[in-house]
Amino acid sequence: MRSKWRLRDLESGCLALTCAMALSASAQTAGSQSLAQQVQQLTDALARTQQQLQQSQEQLKQMQDQLDMLKRQMAQAAATNATTPTPAARLAAQVEQLREQQRLQESEIATHDQIKVESGSKYPVKLDGLILLNGFINTQQVDMVATPTIAIGGPGSSGATLRQTWLGVEARGPHLFGASSSGDVSVDFFGSTSPNGNYTGAYNNSVGLLRLHTAHAALAWKYTRTSFAYDRPILSPNAPDSLTAVAIPPLAWSGNLWAWNPQLELGHDFPLSSSHSLRLQAALIDVADPPVPAFPPTVPAPPDPASTAEQSRWPGTEARVAWVSRTSDTAAEFGAGGFFAPHRTSFGASFDSWAGTLDFRQPLPAHFVLTGAFYRGLALGGLGGGAYKDFAARPDLDDPGNIYFRALDDVGGWAELKERLNQRLEFNAAFGLDSVPAGELRPYAGYSNTYYQNLALNRTYTGNIIYTPSAYLLFSLEYRRLESSPTSSPTAASNVIGMAAGYKF
Repeated sequence: MRSKWRLRDLESGCLALTCAMALSASAQTAGSQSLAQQVQQLTDALARTQQQLQQSQEQLKQMQDQLDMLKRQMAQAAATNATTPTPAARLAAQVEQLREQQRLQESEIATHDQIKVESGSKYPVKLDGLILLNGFINTQQVDMVATPTIAIGGPGSSGATLRQTWLGVEARGPHLFGASSSGDVSVDFFGSTSPNGNYTGAYNNSVGLLRLHTAHAALAWKYTRTSFAYDRPILSPNAPDSLTAVAIPPLAWSGNLWAWNPQLELGHDFPLSSSHSLRLQAALIDVADPPVPAFPPTVPAPPDPASTAEQSRWPGTEARVAWVSRTSDTAAEFGAGGFFAPHRTSFGASFDSWAGTLDFRQPLPAHFVLTGAFYRGLALGGLGGGAYKDFAARPDLDDPGNIYFRALDDVGGWAELKERLNQRLEFNAAFGLDSVPAGELRPYAGYSNTYYQNLALNRTYTGNIIYTPSAYLLFSLEYRRLESSPTSSPTAASNVIGMAAGYKF
Protein backbone atom coordinates (compact mmCIF):
# COMPACT_ATOMS: atom_id res chain seq x y z
CA MET A 1 0.00 0.00 0.00
CA ARG A 2 2.89 2.34 0.75
CA SER A 3 4.20 1.83 -2.80
CA LYS A 4 0.75 2.60 -4.16
CA TRP A 5 0.55 5.98 -2.31
CA ARG A 6 4.06 6.92 -3.41
CA LEU A 7 3.11 6.34 -7.03
CA ARG A 8 0.02 8.50 -6.74
CA ASP A 9 2.08 11.37 -5.16
CA LEU A 10 4.49 11.08 -8.07
CA GLU A 11 1.68 11.34 -10.56
CA SER A 12 0.24 14.46 -8.82
CA GLY A 13 3.67 16.12 -8.77
CA CYS A 14 4.14 15.45 -12.47
CA LEU A 15 0.75 17.00 -13.22
CA ALA A 16 1.50 20.12 -11.18
CA LEU A 17 4.92 20.52 -12.76
CA THR A 18 3.42 20.23 -16.21
CA CYS A 19 0.80 22.89 -15.44
CA ALA A 20 3.44 25.22 -14.04
CA MET A 21 5.61 24.85 -17.07
CA ALA A 22 2.65 25.47 -19.31
CA LEU A 23 1.70 28.67 -17.40
CA SER A 24 5.25 29.91 -17.52
CA ALA A 25 5.44 29.34 -21.24
CA SER A 26 2.13 31.14 -21.69
CA ALA A 27 3.32 34.17 -19.71
CA GLN A 28 6.48 34.49 -21.74
CA THR A 29 4.63 34.45 -25.06
CA ALA A 30 1.52 36.42 -23.96
CA GLY A 31 2.45 39.29 -26.14
CA SER A 32 2.82 37.32 -29.30
CA GLN A 33 0.14 34.66 -28.92
CA SER A 34 -3.52 34.91 -28.75
CA LEU A 35 -5.69 33.67 -25.93
CA ALA A 36 -7.03 30.85 -28.12
CA GLN A 37 -3.54 29.50 -28.67
CA GLN A 38 -2.83 29.49 -24.94
CA VAL A 39 -6.01 27.58 -24.21
CA GLN A 40 -5.12 25.05 -26.91
CA GLN A 41 -1.67 24.51 -25.42
CA LEU A 42 -3.11 24.03 -21.95
CA THR A 43 -5.62 21.54 -23.36
CA ASP A 44 -2.91 19.56 -25.12
CA ALA A 45 -0.71 19.52 -21.99
CA LEU A 46 -3.62 18.31 -19.88
CA ALA A 47 -4.38 15.53 -22.37
CA ARG A 48 -0.79 14.34 -22.29
CA THR A 49 -0.80 14.39 -18.49
CA GLN A 50 -4.03 12.34 -18.37
CA GLN A 51 -2.54 9.84 -20.80
CA GLN A 52 0.57 9.47 -18.60
CA LEU A 53 -1.64 9.05 -15.53
CA GLN A 54 -3.65 6.31 -17.24
CA GLN A 55 -0.43 4.47 -18.17
CA SER A 56 0.82 4.77 -14.58
CA GLN A 57 -2.45 3.32 -13.28
CA GLU A 58 -2.15 0.36 -15.67
CA GLN A 59 1.43 -0.26 -14.51
CA LEU A 60 0.28 -0.06 -10.89
CA LYS A 61 -2.43 -2.66 -11.57
CA GLN A 62 0.11 -5.00 -13.19
CA MET A 63 2.42 -4.62 -10.20
CA GLN A 64 -0.46 -5.40 -7.83
CA ASP A 65 -1.34 -8.55 -9.82
CA GLN A 66 2.26 -9.73 -9.72
CA LEU A 67 2.37 -9.11 -5.96
CA ASP A 68 -0.81 -11.20 -5.44
CA MET A 69 0.62 -14.03 -7.58
CA LEU A 70 3.84 -14.04 -5.53
CA LYS A 71 1.80 -14.28 -2.31
CA ARG A 72 -0.11 -17.30 -3.65
CA GLN A 73 3.10 -19.05 -4.71
CA MET A 74 4.62 -18.45 -1.27
CA ALA A 75 1.53 -19.94 0.39
CA GLN A 76 1.66 -23.03 -1.85
CA ALA A 77 5.36 -23.51 -1.17
CA ALA A 78 4.73 -23.29 2.57
CA ALA A 79 2.00 -25.95 2.36
CA THR A 80 4.26 -28.25 0.31
CA ASN A 81 7.13 -27.89 2.77
CA ALA A 82 4.76 -28.79 5.60
CA THR A 83 4.12 -32.27 4.05
CA THR A 84 7.41 -32.96 2.17
CA PRO A 85 10.71 -33.07 4.09
CA THR A 86 13.27 -30.63 2.88
CA PRO A 87 16.77 -31.88 1.94
CA ALA A 88 17.97 -30.61 5.29
CA ALA A 89 15.23 -32.51 7.10
CA ARG A 90 16.01 -35.70 5.18
CA LEU A 91 19.70 -35.37 5.97
CA ALA A 92 18.92 -34.89 9.65
CA ALA A 93 16.76 -38.06 9.64
CA GLN A 94 19.54 -40.09 7.99
CA VAL A 95 22.07 -38.83 10.52
CA GLU A 96 19.75 -39.84 13.36
CA GLN A 97 19.29 -43.30 11.81
CA LEU A 98 23.05 -43.77 11.57
CA ARG A 99 23.41 -42.72 15.20
CA GLU A 100 20.78 -45.28 16.21
CA GLN A 101 22.58 -48.05 14.28
CA GLN A 102 25.86 -47.05 15.90
CA ARG A 103 24.29 -47.21 19.37
CA LEU A 104 22.88 -50.67 18.55
CA GLN A 105 26.25 -51.93 17.32
CA GLU A 106 27.99 -50.55 20.39
CA SER A 107 25.43 -52.34 22.55
CA GLU A 108 26.01 -55.64 20.71
CA ILE A 109 29.78 -55.25 20.98
CA ALA A 110 29.44 -54.59 24.69
CA THR A 111 27.27 -57.70 25.04
CA HIS A 112 29.81 -59.83 23.17
CA ASP A 113 32.57 -58.49 25.38
CA GLN A 114 30.60 -59.49 28.45
CA ILE A 115 29.96 -63.07 27.25
CA LYS A 116 33.39 -63.61 25.66
CA VAL A 117 34.66 -67.17 26.09
CA GLU A 118 38.37 -67.82 26.39
CA SER A 119 39.75 -70.99 24.81
CA GLY A 120 42.96 -72.84 25.45
CA SER A 121 44.29 -71.65 22.10
CA LYS A 122 43.46 -68.00 22.98
CA TYR A 123 41.54 -67.66 19.71
CA PRO A 124 37.93 -66.41 19.54
CA VAL A 125 35.24 -68.90 20.56
CA LYS A 126 31.51 -68.35 20.23
CA LEU A 127 28.71 -70.17 22.01
CA ASP A 128 25.32 -70.44 20.36
CA GLY A 129 22.27 -72.65 20.53
CA LEU A 130 18.52 -72.94 20.44
CA ILE A 131 16.27 -73.73 23.38
CA LEU A 132 13.34 -75.29 21.54
CA LEU A 133 9.94 -76.34 22.88
CA ASN A 134 7.88 -78.52 20.53
CA GLY A 135 4.26 -79.51 20.88
CA PHE A 136 2.74 -82.17 18.63
CA ILE A 137 -0.55 -83.82 17.76
CA ASN A 138 -0.48 -87.04 15.70
CA THR A 139 -3.87 -88.30 14.49
CA GLN A 140 -2.50 -91.85 13.87
CA GLN A 141 0.44 -93.86 15.16
CA VAL A 142 3.87 -92.81 13.84
CA ASP A 143 7.44 -94.02 14.23
CA MET A 144 8.63 -91.18 16.50
CA VAL A 145 5.98 -89.09 18.23
CA ALA A 146 8.02 -85.85 18.48
CA THR A 147 9.52 -85.89 14.97
CA PRO A 148 7.49 -88.41 12.93
CA THR A 149 8.79 -89.57 9.55
CA ILE A 150 6.51 -92.51 8.66
CA ALA A 151 2.93 -93.48 9.51
CA ILE A 152 2.34 -96.93 11.00
CA GLY A 153 -1.40 -97.08 11.66
CA GLY A 154 -3.04 -97.25 15.06
CA PRO A 155 -3.98 -94.79 17.81
CA GLY A 156 -2.57 -91.27 17.69
CA SER A 157 -0.61 -89.30 20.28
CA SER A 158 0.07 -85.80 21.54
CA GLY A 159 2.62 -84.19 23.81
CA ALA A 160 5.56 -81.82 24.05
CA THR A 161 9.33 -82.07 24.24
CA LEU A 162 12.46 -80.00 24.77
CA ARG A 163 14.80 -82.70 23.44
CA GLN A 164 15.29 -80.94 20.10
CA THR A 165 17.20 -78.19 21.92
CA TRP A 166 20.76 -77.93 20.61
CA LEU A 167 24.01 -76.31 21.72
CA GLY A 168 26.93 -75.27 19.55
CA VAL A 169 30.49 -73.99 19.79
CA GLU A 170 32.24 -72.11 16.97
CA ALA A 171 35.94 -71.27 16.92
CA ARG A 172 38.23 -69.21 14.70
CA GLY A 173 41.86 -70.28 14.63
CA PRO A 174 45.18 -69.13 13.19
CA HIS A 175 46.08 -68.77 9.52
CA LEU A 176 47.83 -71.82 8.14
CA PHE A 177 49.41 -72.07 4.67
CA GLY A 178 47.64 -68.82 3.78
CA ALA A 179 44.21 -70.17 4.81
CA SER A 180 41.94 -69.19 7.68
CA SER A 181 41.02 -72.02 10.05
CA SER A 182 37.72 -72.57 11.79
CA GLY A 183 35.75 -75.28 13.54
CA ASP A 184 32.35 -75.92 15.07
CA VAL A 185 30.49 -78.68 16.86
CA SER A 186 26.86 -79.00 17.93
CA VAL A 187 25.00 -81.47 20.13
CA ASP A 188 21.35 -82.07 20.92
CA PHE A 189 19.38 -84.16 23.41
CA PHE A 190 17.68 -86.55 21.02
CA GLY A 191 19.76 -89.63 21.70
CA SER A 192 18.20 -93.03 22.20
CA THR A 193 16.95 -93.94 25.64
CA SER A 194 17.01 -97.66 24.85
CA PRO A 195 20.01 -99.71 23.66
CA ASN A 196 17.64 -101.98 21.73
CA GLY A 197 15.54 -99.24 20.16
CA ASN A 198 14.75 -99.08 16.46
CA TYR A 199 16.35 -95.68 15.99
CA THR A 200 20.03 -96.51 15.78
CA GLY A 201 22.40 -96.06 12.90
CA ALA A 202 23.27 -93.00 10.84
CA TYR A 203 21.46 -90.46 12.98
CA ASN A 204 21.49 -92.07 16.43
CA ASN A 205 24.57 -94.07 17.39
CA SER A 206 24.56 -93.29 21.10
CA VAL A 207 22.64 -94.50 24.11
CA GLY A 208 21.66 -91.55 26.28
CA LEU A 209 20.07 -88.17 25.72
CA LEU A 210 23.16 -86.24 24.60
CA ARG A 211 23.92 -86.83 20.92
CA LEU A 212 26.46 -85.49 18.45
CA HIS A 213 24.60 -83.38 15.89
CA THR A 214 27.14 -81.97 13.41
CA ALA A 215 30.84 -81.04 13.46
CA HIS A 216 33.31 -79.31 11.10
CA ALA A 217 36.98 -78.35 11.04
CA ALA A 218 38.05 -76.40 7.95
CA LEU A 219 40.80 -74.51 6.17
CA ALA A 220 39.51 -71.88 3.73
CA TRP A 221 41.45 -70.01 1.07
CA LYS A 222 39.96 -67.48 -1.33
CA TYR A 223 38.62 -70.11 -3.73
CA THR A 224 39.51 -73.41 -2.05
CA ARG A 225 38.20 -75.13 1.08
CA THR A 226 39.11 -78.40 2.75
CA SER A 227 37.54 -79.86 5.88
CA PHE A 228 36.66 -82.96 7.80
CA ALA A 229 33.08 -83.00 8.96
CA TYR A 230 30.21 -84.95 10.45
CA ASP A 231 27.30 -83.68 8.37
CA ARG A 232 24.88 -84.34 5.50
CA PRO A 233 26.35 -85.52 2.14
CA ILE A 234 27.99 -82.87 -0.03
CA LEU A 235 25.79 -84.00 -2.95
CA SER A 236 22.71 -82.91 -0.96
CA PRO A 237 23.52 -79.35 0.20
CA ASN A 238 19.95 -78.02 0.56
CA ALA A 239 17.33 -78.85 3.17
CA PRO A 240 13.66 -77.91 3.71
CA ASP A 241 12.82 -75.38 6.43
CA SER A 242 11.14 -76.42 9.68
CA LEU A 243 11.20 -75.47 13.34
CA THR A 244 9.37 -78.63 14.47
CA ALA A 245 11.77 -81.07 12.76
CA VAL A 246 15.29 -80.18 13.88
CA ALA A 247 16.70 -83.32 15.48
CA ILE A 248 15.46 -85.36 12.51
CA PRO A 249 15.37 -83.04 9.45
CA PRO A 250 12.10 -82.53 7.56
CA LEU A 251 11.24 -84.99 4.77
CA ALA A 252 13.52 -87.63 6.26
CA TRP A 253 12.87 -90.98 4.49
CA SER A 254 10.78 -88.95 2.02
CA GLY A 255 13.36 -87.80 -0.49
CA ASN A 256 15.79 -85.81 1.67
CA LEU A 257 19.30 -87.34 1.68
CA TRP A 258 20.24 -85.87 5.03
CA ALA A 259 22.00 -88.57 7.12
CA TRP A 260 25.07 -87.33 8.99
CA ASN A 261 28.31 -89.23 8.33
CA PRO A 262 32.06 -88.61 8.78
CA GLN A 263 33.53 -87.03 5.63
CA LEU A 264 36.82 -85.62 4.37
CA GLU A 265 35.96 -82.88 1.89
CA LEU A 266 37.77 -80.74 -0.69
CA GLY A 267 36.19 -78.01 -2.81
CA HIS A 268 37.35 -75.32 -5.25
CA ASP A 269 35.53 -72.47 -6.99
CA PHE A 270 36.49 -71.44 -10.53
CA PRO A 271 35.29 -67.85 -11.12
CA LEU A 272 33.27 -67.52 -14.32
CA SER A 273 32.41 -63.86 -13.85
CA SER A 274 32.24 -61.27 -11.12
CA SER A 275 29.06 -62.87 -9.79
CA HIS A 276 29.19 -66.60 -10.67
CA SER A 277 31.53 -69.55 -10.19
CA LEU A 278 31.85 -73.19 -11.14
CA ARG A 279 32.23 -75.22 -7.92
CA LEU A 280 33.89 -78.65 -7.84
CA GLN A 281 33.65 -80.77 -4.67
CA ALA A 282 34.86 -84.23 -3.70
CA ALA A 283 34.81 -86.21 -0.47
CA LEU A 284 35.61 -89.52 1.17
CA ILE A 285 32.75 -90.74 3.36
CA ASP A 286 32.27 -93.47 5.97
CA VAL A 287 28.62 -94.44 5.47
CA ALA A 288 26.79 -95.75 8.52
CA ASP A 289 24.33 -98.61 8.41
CA PRO A 290 20.56 -98.36 8.69
CA PRO A 291 18.98 -101.12 10.77
CA VAL A 292 20.09 -104.48 9.41
CA PRO A 293 17.68 -107.48 9.39
CA ALA A 294 18.33 -109.69 12.39
CA PHE A 295 19.38 -113.30 11.76
CA PRO A 296 20.70 -115.84 14.23
CA PRO A 297 24.47 -115.26 14.16
CA THR A 298 26.78 -118.19 13.65
CA VAL A 299 29.30 -116.57 15.99
CA PRO A 300 28.78 -114.04 18.80
CA ALA A 301 28.66 -110.47 17.50
CA PRO A 302 31.33 -108.06 18.81
CA PRO A 303 30.14 -105.29 21.17
CA ASP A 304 30.88 -102.60 18.55
CA PRO A 305 30.55 -104.25 15.14
CA ALA A 306 31.93 -102.61 12.02
CA SER A 307 29.45 -101.23 9.53
CA THR A 308 28.99 -102.91 6.18
CA ALA A 309 30.97 -100.08 4.54
CA GLU A 310 33.80 -100.47 7.05
CA GLN A 311 33.85 -104.24 6.51
CA SER A 312 34.54 -103.61 2.82
CA ARG A 313 37.75 -101.84 3.94
CA TRP A 314 37.24 -99.10 1.33
CA PRO A 315 35.79 -95.63 1.93
CA GLY A 316 32.85 -94.29 0.00
CA THR A 317 33.37 -91.40 -2.44
CA GLU A 318 31.27 -88.38 -3.37
CA ALA A 319 31.59 -85.71 -6.06
CA ARG A 320 29.55 -82.67 -7.01
CA VAL A 321 29.79 -79.95 -9.66
CA ALA A 322 27.63 -76.83 -9.37
CA TRP A 323 26.99 -73.44 -10.90
CA VAL A 324 26.76 -71.04 -7.98
CA SER A 325 26.23 -67.34 -7.44
CA ARG A 326 28.85 -65.39 -5.53
CA THR A 327 26.48 -62.55 -4.64
CA SER A 328 24.63 -64.20 -1.72
CA ASP A 329 23.90 -67.54 -0.08
CA THR A 330 20.27 -67.43 -1.26
CA ALA A 331 20.95 -66.76 -4.95
CA ALA A 332 20.48 -69.27 -7.77
CA GLU A 333 22.45 -72.53 -7.65
CA PHE A 334 22.31 -75.71 -9.74
CA GLY A 335 24.33 -78.85 -9.04
CA ALA A 336 24.80 -82.49 -10.03
CA GLY A 337 26.48 -85.15 -7.93
CA GLY A 338 27.50 -88.78 -7.69
CA PHE A 339 28.16 -91.29 -4.90
CA PHE A 340 29.74 -94.74 -4.67
CA ALA A 341 30.55 -96.96 -1.69
CA PRO A 342 31.35 -100.68 -1.44
CA HIS A 343 29.75 -102.79 1.33
CA ARG A 344 30.17 -106.26 2.79
CA THR A 345 27.69 -107.80 5.24
CA SER A 346 28.43 -109.95 8.27
CA PHE A 347 26.94 -112.96 6.47
CA GLY A 348 29.32 -112.59 3.54
CA ALA A 349 27.21 -110.79 0.93
CA SER A 350 28.74 -107.84 -0.92
CA PHE A 351 27.06 -104.94 -2.71
CA ASP A 352 27.84 -101.43 -3.93
CA SER A 353 25.86 -98.30 -3.08
CA TRP A 354 25.65 -95.67 -5.78
CA ALA A 355 23.59 -92.58 -6.59
CA GLY A 356 23.21 -89.82 -9.14
CA THR A 357 21.74 -86.54 -7.85
CA LEU A 358 20.46 -83.16 -9.01
CA ASP A 359 19.90 -80.15 -6.75
CA PHE A 360 18.74 -76.59 -7.35
CA ARG A 361 17.77 -73.29 -5.76
CA GLN A 362 16.01 -70.67 -7.89
CA PRO A 363 14.75 -67.26 -6.65
CA LEU A 364 11.39 -66.26 -8.15
CA PRO A 365 9.43 -62.98 -8.29
CA ALA A 366 7.42 -61.72 -5.29
CA HIS A 367 9.93 -62.98 -2.67
CA PHE A 368 9.51 -66.65 -3.64
CA VAL A 369 12.35 -69.21 -3.73
CA LEU A 370 12.06 -72.72 -5.19
CA THR A 371 14.47 -75.33 -3.77
CA GLY A 372 14.76 -79.06 -4.22
CA ALA A 373 16.73 -82.19 -5.06
CA PHE A 374 16.27 -85.53 -6.84
CA TYR A 375 18.20 -88.81 -6.83
CA ARG A 376 18.33 -92.28 -8.33
CA GLY A 377 20.50 -95.03 -6.93
CA LEU A 378 21.01 -98.33 -5.11
CA ALA A 379 21.23 -99.11 -1.38
CA LEU A 380 20.93 -95.53 -0.12
CA GLY A 381 19.78 -96.15 3.46
CA GLY A 382 23.07 -94.90 4.87
CA LEU A 383 22.51 -91.50 3.20
CA GLY A 384 18.88 -91.18 4.30
CA GLY A 385 17.18 -92.81 1.32
CA GLY A 386 15.56 -96.17 0.66
CA ALA A 387 13.08 -95.52 3.48
CA TYR A 388 16.00 -96.28 5.85
CA LYS A 389 17.31 -99.54 4.37
CA ASP A 390 20.07 -100.72 2.03
CA PHE A 391 19.00 -104.25 1.24
CA ALA A 392 16.45 -106.99 1.90
CA ALA A 393 17.36 -110.47 3.09
CA ARG A 394 15.79 -113.66 4.41
CA PRO A 395 17.08 -117.06 5.47
CA ASP A 396 16.65 -120.17 3.37
CA LEU A 397 14.15 -122.33 5.27
CA ASP A 398 15.67 -125.50 3.81
CA ASP A 399 19.23 -124.45 4.50
CA PRO A 400 19.48 -122.08 7.52
CA GLY A 401 23.09 -121.32 6.67
CA ASN A 402 22.06 -119.87 3.31
CA ILE A 403 20.62 -116.31 3.11
CA TYR A 404 18.76 -114.82 0.19
CA PHE A 405 19.85 -111.22 -0.34
CA ARG A 406 19.12 -108.25 -2.61
CA ALA A 407 20.37 -104.62 -2.64
CA LEU A 408 17.39 -102.32 -3.23
CA ASP A 409 16.93 -99.75 -5.97
CA ASP A 410 15.76 -96.34 -4.85
CA VAL A 411 14.40 -93.15 -6.40
CA GLY A 412 13.17 -90.01 -4.67
CA GLY A 413 13.34 -86.29 -4.20
CA TRP A 414 11.73 -83.23 -2.71
CA ALA A 415 10.82 -79.63 -3.53
CA GLU A 416 10.01 -76.60 -1.37
CA LEU A 417 8.44 -73.25 -2.23
CA LYS A 418 9.35 -70.47 0.21
CA GLU A 419 7.88 -67.00 0.45
CA ARG A 420 9.71 -64.64 2.77
CA LEU A 421 7.54 -61.57 3.16
CA ASN A 422 10.08 -59.75 5.32
CA GLN A 423 12.81 -60.41 7.85
CA ARG A 424 10.26 -61.64 10.40
CA LEU A 425 7.72 -63.75 8.53
CA GLU A 426 8.07 -66.62 6.06
CA PHE A 427 5.84 -69.34 4.60
CA ASN A 428 7.09 -72.75 3.43
CA ALA A 429 5.35 -75.55 1.54
CA ALA A 430 7.15 -78.79 0.62
CA PHE A 431 6.59 -82.27 -0.75
CA GLY A 432 8.91 -85.28 -0.81
CA LEU A 433 8.84 -88.99 -1.59
CA ASP A 434 11.08 -92.01 -1.50
CA SER A 435 10.26 -95.16 -3.45
CA VAL A 436 11.70 -98.67 -3.44
CA PRO A 437 10.17 -101.04 -6.03
CA ALA A 438 7.56 -103.17 -4.28
CA GLY A 439 8.46 -106.13 -6.49
CA GLU A 440 11.97 -106.17 -5.00
CA LEU A 441 10.60 -106.21 -1.45
CA ARG A 442 7.76 -108.75 -1.63
CA PRO A 443 9.92 -111.90 -1.61
CA TYR A 444 11.43 -110.68 1.68
CA ALA A 445 8.27 -109.40 3.41
CA GLY A 446 7.86 -110.60 6.97
CA TYR A 447 11.57 -111.29 7.60
CA SER A 448 12.43 -107.98 9.23
CA ASN A 449 12.65 -106.48 12.67
CA THR A 450 11.81 -102.85 11.80
CA TYR A 451 8.87 -101.00 10.29
CA TYR A 452 11.15 -99.55 7.62
CA GLN A 453 12.21 -102.86 6.12
CA ASN A 454 8.85 -103.55 4.43
CA LEU A 455 8.21 -99.92 3.41
CA ALA A 456 8.02 -99.48 -0.38
CA LEU A 457 6.80 -95.86 -0.67
CA ASN A 458 6.85 -92.96 1.76
CA ARG A 459 5.38 -89.52 1.01
CA THR A 460 5.30 -86.36 3.09
CA TYR A 461 3.33 -83.14 2.50
CA THR A 462 4.16 -80.25 4.78
CA GLY A 463 3.57 -76.52 5.23
CA ASN A 464 4.58 -74.12 7.97
CA ILE A 465 4.68 -70.52 9.09
CA ILE A 466 7.82 -69.26 10.86
CA TYR A 467 7.58 -65.95 12.71
CA THR A 468 10.68 -64.25 14.12
CA PRO A 469 9.69 -61.14 16.08
CA SER A 470 13.32 -60.56 17.04
CA ALA A 471 16.72 -62.06 16.36
CA TYR A 472 16.35 -64.27 19.43
CA LEU A 473 12.71 -65.42 19.44
CA LEU A 474 11.16 -67.88 16.98
CA PHE A 475 7.63 -69.26 16.68
CA SER A 476 6.18 -71.73 14.20
CA LEU A 477 3.00 -73.60 13.33
CA GLU A 478 3.30 -76.59 10.99
CA TYR A 479 1.05 -79.13 9.33
CA ARG A 480 2.42 -82.41 8.00
CA ARG A 481 0.77 -85.37 6.35
CA LEU A 482 2.54 -88.73 6.20
CA GLU A 483 1.49 -91.48 3.79
CA SER A 484 3.45 -94.73 4.13
CA SER A 485 2.87 -97.77 1.91
CA PRO A 486 4.34 -101.11 3.02
CA THR A 487 4.35 -104.17 0.77
CA SER A 488 2.25 -106.39 3.03
CA SER A 489 -0.48 -104.05 4.36
CA PRO A 490 -2.59 -101.04 3.26
CA THR A 491 -1.20 -97.52 3.16
CA ALA A 492 -1.11 -95.88 6.58
CA ALA A 493 -1.59 -92.12 6.96
CA SER A 494 -1.28 -89.63 9.78
CA ASN A 495 -1.89 -85.91 10.08
CA VAL A 496 0.68 -84.15 12.24
CA ILE A 497 0.18 -80.71 13.77
CA GLY A 498 3.32 -79.24 15.28
CA MET A 499 3.95 -76.07 17.28
CA ALA A 500 7.34 -74.63 18.20
CA ALA A 501 8.69 -71.82 20.35
CA GLY A 502 12.41 -71.20 20.47
CA TYR A 503 14.94 -68.87 22.08
CA LYS A 504 18.13 -68.50 20.09
CA PHE A 505 21.35 -67.39 21.74
